[in-house]
Amino acid sequence: MGALRLLIVSDIHSNLPALRRVLEDAGPFDAAVCAGDIVGYGPDPGECVGMIEERGFRCVAGNHDAAVVTGDVSGFNPHAAGAVAINERLLDGERRAWLGDLPTGLTFSVEGIEVAVFHGSPHDPLNEYVFPVEAGLRAQAFLDLTGADLLILGHTHVPYVHRLSRRMAVNPGSVGQPRDGDPRASYMVIDVEGGAAAVEHRRVGYDVEEVASRMRRLGLPEMLAVRLFHGW
Repeated sequence: MGALRLLIVSDIHSNLPALRRVLEDAGPFDAAVCAGDIVGYGPDPGECVGMIEERGFRCVAGNHDAAVVTGDVSGFNPHAAGAVAINERLLDGERRAWLGDLPTGLTFSVEGIEVAVFHGSPHDPLNEYVFPVEAGLRAQAFLDLTGADLLILGHTHVPYVHRLSRRMAVNPGSVGQPRDGDPRASYMVIDVEGGAAAVEHRRVGYDVEEVASRMRRLGLPEMLAVRLFHGW
């Protein structure tokens, strides 16, 4: 039957053109995972939620998803808090309820591989940042704690892959607001076959000017629009 193809995304942040380009670039897939933060920062929260829901993504909540549902922006900087308020206003009740039902962690099996998904970390699913160097140091402990062969994290907007024999911890980076110096949308495709997983990190460009212009028209913070051009 061949390998099963997993599409892995995170931190879409209401950036519909970036999400569309990722889906176009990825091609066919058998299953898909989103490691949180579908909304926040960008101009199209409802459309992004709808696209993720319609395509059957397995998804965990991110801190921005939770903030849009609860209104709690404690710990958010003023730019992020302002974007949460605008995103909340743009979402209808049905899609806000869908976000509110997302779990903070997921575990499932696929083709003999145990998968665990968190936005932040297994210890603090919504808020802990696990950057690449720390991920390398903690990957073994995280994998042992979760019992996973494949651990998927998000939140940092910085992609990485850490392999430990046949097990790995990955972060696909951010679809909608990369912060690794590359403004192109970031995602991963993982092919699973015979109990082994092969990961490919991909980048794809999109119309940043279109997104930035829509953000400005909606009154979203200027800094959030400017950073899209630079990937920081």
